[in-house]
Amino acid sequence: MMKSSIGKTSAVILGALALGAIAYFAWPSFGPVEQQVSCVSPETIAPQTAGMIFIEGGSFDMGAGGIYSEEGPVRREAVDSFWIDATEVTNAEFAEFVEATGYVTVAEAGIEGVVPPGAAVFQVPERNAEGRWSYADTANWRQPEGAGSTIVGRDRFPVVQIAYQDAVAYAAWKGRTLPTEVQWEYAARGGLDGAKYAWGEEREPGGQYLANNWQGFFPFNDEGADGFIGRAPVGCYPPNGYGLYDMIGNVWEWTADPYAPPDASVGLMKGGSYLCAPNYCRRYRPAARHPQEVDLGTDHIGFRTVSLTRPEG
Repeated sequence: MMKSSIGKTSAVILGALALGAIAYFAWPSFGPVEQQVSCVSPETIAPQTAGMIFIEGGSFDMGAGGIYSEEGPVRREAVDSFWIDATEVTNAEFAEFVEATGYVTVAEAGIEGVVPPGAAVFQVPERNAEGRWSYADTANWRQPEGAGSTIVGRDRFPVVQIAYQDAVAYAAWKGRTLPTEVQWEYAARGGLDGAKYAWGEEREPGGQYLANNWQGFFPFNDEGADGFIGRAPVGCYPPNGYGLYDMIGNVWEWTADPYAPPDASVGLMKGGSYLCAPNYCRRYRPAARHPQEVDLGTDHIGFRTVSLTRPEG
């Protein structure tokens, strides 16, 4: 397991520098906006195998060139067969874990001498205002945007405000692990070896949005043309070629690997989020990778799990 090494000051700075923006507060508005979407109930996906999809092993071109230097060089990688969650872990699923184990997350309890209770929250702007990150000492998975927010009515949304060790604990409870970067990228590509996006070469083929990202000029206003402002429930966009939902967009996902070994204090996340926009974060692609301090939960990072053995529904 990766070890932690940050304090409150660095957590706040991380959020602030992620945008370089300080301005307007407004609670996120979650819900359909423009594009008509049809969300799949996660309970109906592969119920015989506990919502997990089998990925047959093989080899593929990992990484990319020409966008962000940390994605290269392109290299051939091989991966053994594995099972992976068809969707990101939801609030309902994480609640079952907490009820069964009494687990308390990093955001709820903090880590003495390392990080206080709380997590990073992106304040979604109203039109023509500017969004920003802040550290909210009341933010956790139960109230992702801090005091006054709730997950009531959002059972099928991806759980967020999850630090690396929280995701590892959930996976272990399930008898699973987090995916390695190689497993994650192989699964995200859906069999389209070398393609720019998880669905092909065009970001919006035929004008259709295939993932939950930011439309508009970030961080001023998200037009919601993809159907949502803020996070969406899991399973609202078409699955990739392997039958996996939301590998791109919605929320970033923890992987098992550190961002730059041997430094284990900074984790690696993949997939991009609802905050990724063409003018700021073009990381809504399988090859994209981004660092994240392992003790810091945010409201745009979730996770999914993998297993090397067939799960039972």
